Amino acid sequence: MKLHKKLLPKMDYTFLCLAMGLLFFGLIALSSASSVMSFERFGNNSYYFLRQLMFGAIPGLIFMFVLSRIDYHILQKFAPLLIIAGIFLLILVLVPGIGFKVGNARRWINLQYFLFQPAEYVKLAMIIYLASWFDKRSRSAHDFYYGFLPSITIVGLVAGLIVLEPDIGTMLSLVLVAAVMFFIGGVRIRYLLSAGAAGLLVMWILIKAAPYRLQRIAAYFNPSVDPKGISYQINQALLAIGSGGLWGNGFGQSRQKFNYLPEAIGDSVFAVISEELGFARVLIIILLFLFLAIRGTKIARFAPDNFGKLLAVGITSWIVIQALINIGGITALIPLTGIPLPFISYGSTALAVNLAGIGILLNISRFSPIEK
Repeated sequence: MKLHKKLLPKMDYTFLCLAMGLLFFGLIALSSASSVMSFERFGNNSYYFLRQLMFGAIPGLIFMFVLSRIDYHILQKFAPLLIIAGIFLLILVLVPGIGFKVGNARRWINLQYFLFQPAEYVKLAMIIYLASWFDKRSRSAHDFYYGFLPSITIVGLVAGLIVLEPDIGTMLSLVLVAAVMFFIGGVRIRYLLSAGAAGLLVMWILIKAAPYRLQRIAAYFNPSVDPKGISYQINQALLAIGSGGLWGNGFGQSRQKFNYLPEAIGDSVFAVISEELGFARVLIIILLFLFLAIRGTKIARFAPDNFGKLLAVGITSWIVIQALINIGGITALIPLTGIPLPFISYGSTALAVNLAGIGILLNISRFSPIEK
């Protein structure tokens, strides 16, 4: 007698192709952007590329495969544990001797063979937690004391711990994603506006507490201010983007990556890509993010339940908002903040967690009645 395996419903292969396109494009772009720094520091042109592949892409693809096949409802059962673990790790990273410090920032935990960045994991944990919270309290989400206050307290605690690292860019993206989920979850608009006003007050205090943040805003309005200091990165980024023109200088032919452009493999990687490939070809990246946003929104729209809808909205908005902040900052459309470009900037934790989020979305798509 033949045994028939239980087949899972088909996932959204269009969404999968978009995500894999970004991953492939990101690895190729990073191999070029990181070649100079890799050789100077380690005598190997491929050092950062290989680490991104081994500690980011491969584990991330494993997470994506597993999460695309495990029923996403299981995540709801572990949502409180996931966010508690995230808060614990954010506290741990602030402990001297455990948290790894680079410059004035303490954002990593040194696991000997690679650095783990808890803030990247917390983004996904927070999305899962908020989706579970508003799903279970869908009837009381509009209530201030039982729906809004407890959830905003958790978001505020996580955001505060991230600010202490300090990492304003990550904090900003997390708060914006939370705001989207609050809105979709049914929180009253007046509560969101009040929270937004309070958030602006907090940002003003943070800017006053650290003058360099005010200088970044001044550099946004006038890039000629302190061209060798606070304005240096954005000026070099704009120079790279401008010199790339329509078709670019050719793959691997960036001049700015030769130690002229700070964070060439991190926050500024989009500028290096633009210099090498030009606007016409770098537009492909923007279109991939756009189509990913459209397809992710479609998965959310046709999700079979409220938890799936909130989860899909949160993950999609997280990737898109982070991409918008990175590209907007490096092209001087908004003030520059230190935040990686999803799938493309160097950072193994970020890439692995991004792919884990894609896996969850693919699992939701299995139960969504959309054309696949």
